[in-house]
Amino acid sequence: MSARITTEHLRRTAVVYVRQSTMAQVMGNLESQRRQYDLAGEAQAKGFASVTVIDDDLGRSGSGRSERPGFERLVALVCSGEVGAVYCIEASRLARNGRDWHHLIDLCALAGSLVIDPDGAYDPRLVNDRLLLGLKGTMSEYELSLMRQRGIAARDAKAQRGEFRFMLPPGFCWNEEGRIEIDPDEHVADTIRLVFAKFREMGSARQVFLWLRDAAIKMPVVRRNVEVCKLVWKAAAYHSVVQILHNPLYAGAYAFGRTGQRTRLTDGRARTVGGRKARNEWSVLLRDHHPGYITWQEFEDNQKLLLENAHMKKNCARKSARGGRF
Repeated sequence: MSARITTEHLRRTAVVYVRQSTMAQVMGNLESQRRQYDLAGEAQAKGFASVTVIDDDLGRSGSGRSERPGFERLVALVCSGEVGAVYCIEASRLARNGRDWHHLIDLCALAGSLVIDPDGAYDPRLVNDRLLLGLKGTMSEYELSLMRQRGIAARDAKAQRGEFRFMLPPGFCWNEEGRIEIDPDEHVADTIRLVFAKFREMGSARQVFLWLRDAAIKMPVVRRNVEVCKLVWKAAAYHSVVQILHNPLYAGAYAFGRTGQRTRLTDGRARTVGGRKARNEWSVLLRDHHPGYITWQEFEDNQKLLLENAHMKKNCARKSARGGRF
């Protein structure tokens, strides 16, 4: 037994904190889960009066940009003074950002709780142990930033060549050679062609949507569950029609980075908000990259018409708000 673990610590509860960042890891990286849950057995073998396992944060990132009810529960238990030790497989499981990590260490020091990982037991009240814990937290945060930076650089390099794979909209699929091709399912392809044909005829996305509803024509929709994408048929929806008309992939162009994210502070916590970017801000736009349902010129004409229709709606809204002519 480590000299850091005293009888006073053993009288209290040992808390085992279990976390994995994504649902893909939760479903696929089972060995990491097993190692984390095994810490409960180690705590019992040390002689702690009771052991509590907190696994509410499976599938949640520790970057500090998402809520972690399990971590908040852990902090509350430490503040109650009932925790003798916090068990984790490594510092990155507790937090991937300095704010959460150092806040927890401060609370453990005040409550006299230890932090225990496979490398040993640390008492945050001792200067040397606190220094080591600080380094572990800093390295965890740096590691996350480094992995993200490398991943983004590799992704962008592949996207510039038009080789980065992402979830394709209905009507397309990746072939064995890693190229985009029109879906071999004729029912899917014919439905997409019908949307463009009706838009050329009616000149309005809303009218196309209403026509599809009246004709009881269902549309293909891609559903994603973790890493599995599945095509399902659903009743026509207005946003589905608009997404098809606005997507340059249907014009044979490889487009990547059409959306962006911004970070805002909300209630003292960083929140990520997504939104669409202007075409000149897209990361990649490669025309004539793959077979399309329409030409690029048709796509441009469609965008111009959709924009004009949107302006007409705004003008109508302003007129109606004035209550008519006086």
